[in-house]
Amino acid sequence: MTAMGTVEVKIGGKVYPCRMTMGAMLRYRRLTGKEVSEMEGGSVSELATLLYCCTASACSADGVEFGLDLDEFCDLIGPEDMERMSAGIRTEESGDDGSKKKPRE
Repeated sequence: MTAMGTVEVKIGGKVYPCRMTMGAMLRYRRLTGKEVSEMEGGSVSELATLLYCCTASACSADGVEFGLDLDEFCDLIGPEDMERMSAGIRTEESGDDGSKKKPRE
């Protein structure tokens, strides 16, 4: 069972949870020196870093092993994964129903 607002994404053949958490925001700050609210709208690298942080944090919270570093994570995701994951996070932030999303095949 996954927490509400969680997007599940298949990365390197394994399914991981991804959602915005306080831990994700803290990880983002530690990696970038910036708050999430300071992200530049068109920055692909900042979005990829945020999605990495959201995935790492959700895995930690859910007890899912996540052994990828930022570069490995980015090597395994494509633009369509980034769009799907960020759409899931935006849905959660907007207060939509938070229904569980299926992993991309």
